[in-house]
Amino acid sequence: MVATETLEQITRRFGYLEALLTEGADPGQLAAIAREYDQLKPVVAAIADLRTSLAQRAEAEALRTDPEMRALADEEMARLDTVIPVLEHQLRLALLPRDLADSRSAILEIRPGTGGEEAALFAADLLRMYQRYAEAQGWSCDLISLSETELGGVREAVMRVGGDGVFARLKFESGVHRVQRVPVTESGGRIHTSAATVAVLPEAGEVDFALNEADLRIDTMRASGAGGQHVNTTDSAVRITHLPSGIVVTSSEKSQHQNRRLALEVLRARLFDLERQKLDQARAADRRAQVGTGDRSERIRTYNFPQGRMTDHRINLTLYALPQIMAGDLEPVIEALSAHDQAVKLAELEA
Repeated sequence: MVATETLEQITRRFGYLEALLTEGADPGQLAAIAREYDQLKPVVAAIADLRTSLAQRAEAEALRTDPEMRALADEEMARLDTVIPVLEHQLRLALLPRDLADSRSAILEIRPGTGGEEAALFAADLLRMYQRYAEAQGWSCDLISLSETELGGVREAVMRVGGDGVFARLKFESGVHRVQRVPVTESGGRIHTSAATVAVLPEAGEVDFALNEADLRIDTMRASGAGGQHVNTTDSAVRITHLPSGIVVTSSEKSQHQNRRLALEVLRARLFDLERQKLDQARAADRRAQVGTGDRSERIRTYNFPQGRMTDHRINLTLYALPQIMAGDLEPVIEALSAHDQAVKLAELEA
């Protein structure tokens, strides 16, 4: 059980933040105060639920001295003895260190790896998988940039997935996804192994990463695709180069104004991610104990089509439900990854 003094400190801090928000905090500190308030709110709610149940148990125990109430008191104590451990566990989960980016929307990037055209086709399959999953979750999807091959494969796809807590659900998808299947380009029926890389970045706002206009080179150009109807005949595509880092971002939707906004969002996310990686390297020992390392060169998952099997190598999870997963039913996988991450963090907290 968490120390009572710790719970008191959290409750007092929450009350102080609530007073600041009610009375009017310094506008310059308002966003930080509101963010901390939102982070503490579920913790304080868990503390309150536990305290209520503990008080009810104490009252029930006191009633046992009355012979006429003893049976009812024993029944209530038995119920609470089941409820209280659950509430204690929920409180420990609420107290776990949280990634401050968990509540954000995400930028998802997909690129083919080894495997030529088959890798590009697999990248297209992954893009559809994430689009269907996002749709099932009620999230929005904005395709910022899409470069396709003649056969419908993906050379590069960049998509914004908008919604509350998107990054928390998708962040474990970063890494190398490997596929084993007979490619449509294979005439001999042999199984090939190809790969695609997925990167999931938390969306960054202007407050997180301010961009200096002097550091940017912005070019407009004609959007291009696989050919035919995919080719844009106007100079609407926008390419932004961040000169200090050399990062280049392109957006090729129909509106040049929208492209500029979307490209800046992706650029901020990539630069914000670079800063996060620097901080993560300082906590490398801790990260090794979590679900993977977040290294996008790490092979995280294999999709075996002949066997209808998906295996996540980080948690040794194997599901024989590949058609459903490719159709967007990712929730069992994401739930397992999140639960494993929570279990590791709980073990570290209680060590």
